[in-house]
Amino acid sequence: MAQSAPLVLRLLACSASAATRAGSIIKDVMTKGDLGIVEKGSGKNDLQTEADRSAQRCIVASLLRLFPDVTVIGEEGCCNTSDEVPPDWIVTDLDSGVLSSQCPPEFEKVDPKDIVIWVDPLDGTSEYTQGLLDHVTVLVGLAVKGKAVGGVIHQPYHEYKVKKECSGRTLWGLVGLGVGGFTPTSPPKDKFIVTTTRQHADDVVNKTLEVLHADEVLRVGGAGHKVLMLLEGKAHAYVFASKGCKKWDTCAPEGLLRSLGGVLTDIHGREYNYSKDVCFPNAQGIFATSRYVNHQELINKIPQELKDRFPY
Repeated sequence: MAQSAPLVLRLLACSASAATRAGSIIKDVMTKGDLGIVEKGSGKNDLQTEADRSAQRCIVASLLRLFPDVTVIGEEGCCNTSDEVPPDWIVTDLDSGVLSSQCPPEFEKVDPKDIVIWVDPLDGTSEYTQGLLDHVTVLVGLAVKGKAVGGVIHQPYHEYKVKKECSGRTLWGLVGLGVGGFTPTSPPKDKFIVTTTRQHADDVVNKTLEVLHADEVLRVGGAGHKVLMLLEGKAHAYVFASKGCKKWDTCAPEGLLRSLGGVLTDIHGREYNYSKDVCFPNAQGIFATSRYVNHQELINKIPQELKDRFPY
């Protein structure tokens, strides 16, 4: 059945299996105790660990082994098949739940050259190093002709505080098909909740939040974690008026959000392009809403003077 399934379904199924395997690698690194932390950028919170590096090698090698004609872009540098990867990190079994699904007609025949896979092997690295493990996700996003149309979010430590055996969970979605791995929930009707950055707030971020008049603001780590809050009804919107996010942070979350009728754009309300030749930063910020919210109505509340801080 695997070989006869459309390419997009097989890619999504491989991404789900690879993300799950990457999650176990992330937990193995934590258990061993040596995180191998290095600073990637200029800030103290721009970190990389051995878990980031190893998880990316697992995901990229698994995808390129089965789909060599597809472009894969990962956060942790060059993606190729020449790197040595332990055999047990190579995933060959494809997620049966994805494969057994009915592929939407628009994705039954897609040219591999039109597909880009965006990989964030460990979203929430800073939180991972601080022991805030429920913020950590593995993100594998699927873009077709520049649009985020699906993806996988794996939570290695899902409910780790209440479960003795923490196996994690893997969520997936595809536009036109829906989602799997979890049950979507609607947000509260009696109040408006916004989620935003835990540690990168500045004056522009705070002013943007103020004009939305949220009843509650949840400050958490990781783009994947924030969009999960929308999918599970814990928040109505995810707002980040800053240049901090990149394409690998948002492709998978946007894919799942769109699979449920939600929206993710920049602060101007424009969609991001996930083609292989685009710049990595999401330089115009992030504005995401669940399907229960009027996205454009909220965008219109942001004063032009704040939007002008993010020119094209």
